[in-house]
Amino acid sequence: MDPPIQSPYPITSPPNNLRKYPMIKTNTLVLDHKYGQCQSIANIQTSPLQVERQSAKYQPSLWSYDFVQSLNNDYADERYKDRAKKLEEDVRSMIDNENADLLETLELVDDLQRLGLEYRFQRDITRGLDKFASSKCFNERIEKSLHATALSFRLLRQHGYQVSQDVFNNFKDHNGNFKECVRKDVKGMLSLYEASYLAFEGENLLEEAMAFTRMHLMDLKGDVSKSMAEQVSHALEVPLHRRMLRLEARWYIEAYNKREDGNSLLLELAKLDFNIVQSVLQNDLQAMSRWWKDIGLAKNLSFTRDRLMECFFWTVGMAFEPELSNLRKGLTKVAALVTTIDDVYDVYGTLDELELFTDAVDRWDINAVKNLPHYMKLCFLALYNAVNEMVYDTLKEKGENILPYLTKAWADLCKTFLQEAKWCSKKEMPTFEDYLDNAWLSVSGAIALVHSYFFLNQKFSKQALEGLEKYHNLLRWPSIIFRLCNDLSTSMGELKRGETANSIHCYMRETGVSEEAAEKHIRNMIDRTWKKMNEERVVDSPFGEGLVVRAVNLARIAQCTYQYGDGHGAPDARAKNRVLSLIIEPILLIDR
Repeated sequence: MDPPIQSPYPITSPPNNLRKYPMIKTNTLVLDHKYGQCQSIANIQTSPLQVERQSAKYQPSLWSYDFVQSLNNDYADERYKDRAKKLEEDVRSMIDNENADLLETLELVDDLQRLGLEYRFQRDITRGLDKFASSKCFNERIEKSLHATALSFRLLRQHGYQVSQDVFNNFKDHNGNFKECVRKDVKGMLSLYEASYLAFEGENLLEEAMAFTRMHLMDLKGDVSKSMAEQVSHALEVPLHRRMLRLEARWYIEAYNKREDGNSLLLELAKLDFNIVQSVLQNDLQAMSRWWKDIGLAKNLSFTRDRLMECFFWTVGMAFEPELSNLRKGLTKVAALVTTIDDVYDVYGTLDELELFTDAVDRWDINAVKNLPHYMKLCFLALYNAVNEMVYDTLKEKGENILPYLTKAWADLCKTFLQEAKWCSKKEMPTFEDYLDNAWLSVSGAIALVHSYFFLNQKFSKQALEGLEKYHNLLRWPSIIFRLCNDLSTSMGELKRGETANSIHCYMRETGVSEEAAEKHIRNMIDRTWKKMNEERVVDSPFGEGLVVRAVNLARIAQCTYQYGDGHGAPDARAKNRVLSLIIEPILLIDR
């Protein structure tokens, strides 16, 4: 039996689960950039109200404050960084070797990416791929090898190069089918399978390749090495293009460690780098843990999810690179506030209160706080201070006032939350189109990317700012993937809370199909949206390379979080193990 949910307010004999608000006085200091000074919200009183409240019975955090603060990774020591720098130069000479075999260079680039080392060699990799792409033809060995053709195709598309699916015509017969020899080439089929997930809409050849390779890889027979069998199983579970980068790095380091042909320098660098980056992540997490404790939302609002670790994990999925600490910290604040405010709308607030809160955020007016109940005062002031601090820091460091863009994003988000609350309150089920038009924004991917743009760029272009305001497709496509992955994993929990609006249920009601058919339709939508994302990767973007990468990574971390269930709202053993392997436990540096 679940323990009773503790109210953050004094309760005097509440009948029928009614919670009574007492007369409350607050003495909160608020940073008000609108007036250029700190104001004290003092002696604000709320009227006694009796309101029936829901409870989602969220479990407490798996990660205590004391545990997080106790983390101590030794790899922050300079001797490890010095050793990594020496190894980096040795590996760089391998990439830049003019006499190296072309396929070996491509495989080296692939290994660097999968080992999590790409960020160290970005310029070298780009220079090498530029040279390869500008040659305008594959050499004879590349053209005749399915593995080499598929690998080069995937690498080029991953890095934004235009390359045609027609390069695979060499492996089809006169009837348009894949040649018999392809079925016998397991390594080539695996490479083609991975490459097919970089397809654009309408690329039928790659769709055929995906179906063909999946079918034959699932039915492997004959002499296949244990290492190859593990790679195939890993790829069939989730293709490489859709995997969270840092978790893939941890898995691939362990897989590479077993390879007979592995490069010992590369492996040592990968292990060192993983642990060094982990030390940076732990420092960032500890800083965010202190911030989260200081603002006190989890302590004072017991009906909300206390998911600071999970929020931080999201940001690592979007930006693990050590130099992006400020981005991770900023996005952790965004994610934690979104999670709390989402629970206010989904679980606790009445419709009248939610209207007031939405209006307060829309006006971004500190005076609006006097009309809010106490628990909403805490939420609003936490949001107000956090956003204004980001705005101030950006103005100080970059000379730009980004307040209008951030406040619009937060207001738009709260309006979508309010719409969902109205549907729930009235027991209405919207059309599938109306639901998705609202839900791709309410899932909060777009607001994360809006904030990311300002953290990533020193200068802001007019075209990019307009794109943020109008929610450019670069923000829309990963958010749709985020939303649909979320719906597939959280559908049952939302139904139990009385929420009717969900993509699966809306589609079932509209079309009359079974739940199984509706889920299949949603998965197909995810696949189609990934193809649109792939096209965004190879067109000129007004936002810069940094945001394009974060957008793709947002879709990846969404798939990761909801792969086995609700890894954010109800993290289980799998979610715990992901955190342990990525943030808590270093890789042992031992010889093979």
